[in-house]
Amino acid sequence: MDSQLLRKIKSKQAIVTVIGLGYVGLPLALRCLTCGFKVIGFDTDQNKIEKMKAGQSPIQDISDYQLQEVLKQNHFSLTTNGGDLKNADIFLVCVPTPLKENYEPDISFVKAAADIIFDCCKEDCFVALESSTYPGTTKQVFGNFNEYKKIFLAYSPERVDPGNEIYEVKNTPKVVGTDDPESYKIAKAFYQSIVDKVHIVTSTEVAEMSKLLENSFRSINIAFMNEMAEICEHLKIDIWNTIEAAATKPFGFMKFTPGVGVGGHCIPLDPMYLEWAAQQAGHSSEFLNLAHRVNKGQPQRIVNNVLEILTQVDKPIKTSRIVVYGMGYKGNSSDIRESKLRNFQFIIFTRS
Repeated sequence: MDSQLLRKIKSKQAIVTVIGLGYVGLPLALRCLTCGFKVIGFDTDQNKIEKMKAGQSPIQDISDYQLQEVLKQNHFSLTTNGGDLKNADIFLVCVPTPLKENYEPDISFVKAAADIIFDCCKEDCFVALESSTYPGTTKQVFGNFNEYKKIFLAYSPERVDPGNEIYEVKNTPKVVGTDDPESYKIAKAFYQSIVDKVHIVTSTEVAEMSKLLENSFRSINIAFMNEMAEICEHLKIDIWNTIEAAATKPFGFMKFTPGVGVGGHCIPLDPMYLEWAAQQAGHSSEFLNLAHRVNKGQPQRIVNNVLEILTQVDKPIKTSRIVVYGMGYKGNSSDIRESKLRNFQFIIFTRS
């Protein structure tokens, strides 16, 4: 027999709370609304909440018009008050997971979200962590809830690509990991109700690891292309022509391109979460560390090239005017999180 929560999910009577209304949380909240759920959006940023209530979207992927239209339906409430979440059946945690200055994981936002949920959640609610993190976080932070009240628990890594007009929440396959049969049923039913394809894995740790693997793969390959660009430069070979030629191969090659480094929330940070987790297990990754060093050094390499060009044309460094065209970490995006172009500006303008 289906549990009460499972029946509420299938009938779209379950109330969903999304904690963290940024690049991940807001599109997810709107997708839940589109699928017929009532949604509570929670964020600790009072200014953001007030602007959203006035119909101003905080992210590029959701327009002001889209936000205004869903607010008119009165199925989307916005709050900074944890007490307003007491009737929620489902909690989706989409908070930042930055790095500390020593490159160790900072899961303080996840723990703060857990405290809020613990104080207000009822028996038999469903909690899913979507923030990128190291394997074991879901159990570590939320696992002890069941000592006090029964919950269903899952980890489902976000796969948001800001500015991508093809893949959104609906048509991006969702990886979901659980650690018990009851949570499996609830997680599967909920995510199948909001996305086209759900891929269930055997544990929360596998789901957590899959996210780190995806982005570590990208970090390593971008670093490789950054080094290839430098080699081509010394050999006086056009790297872009080279990449386009290699990309014509229909198998065994995936196109990556060089740049000023890596940006966004995931690629610069997730590999360091994985490296930290590996170190805790007494291991270390040469690939991850090398990729990190290469990508981190790209802004300085670009600056050196600029300075060399200025010298070649007899332009004084101190008085030259340099335009940085675009601040996002990729084209057609206003997302400047971890953007190396900010480092580029700093290096240029502080150089003596």
